[in-house]
Amino acid sequence: MSMTDPIADFLTRIRNAIQAGHRRVDIPASGMKKRMAEILYDQKFIRNFVMIDDGKQGVLRIFLKFDNDGKSIIHSLQRVSTPGRRQYVEVDELPRVKNNMGIALISTSKGIMTERQAKRENVGGEVLCYVW
Repeated sequence: MSMTDPIADFLTRIRNAIQAGHRRVDIPASGMKKRMAEILYDQKFIRNFVMIDDGKQGVLRIFLKFDNDGKSIIHSLQRVSTPGRRQYVEVDELPRVKNNMGIALISTSKGIMTERQAKRENVGGEVLCYVW
């Protein structure tokens, strides 16, 4: 089965795992998903992630992070740009998410990065999603 929006699938799998109270989620791997997981780890939204080689495309196992009350650190994942409607921004139009309490993942010519990194690199790009 072909997947038309792998980024939405990535976000939905994480969202569903959080709703179900799972401590980890397995996602079919790709370079883009790995980079998104790296950013979520660097920004302390997830506990850790590992790449598992299954002889095919691989699996990305993401370990979710919860606070002392058992509530997820990730409150919401929102897809912004979709295959049917791409959302591009220039460097001076980069979004702020929840008054800088969250992050926006931006696909730029220099790779996927947060909106703060894109601002420092002085590049715009496609707004993939918001995380807070």
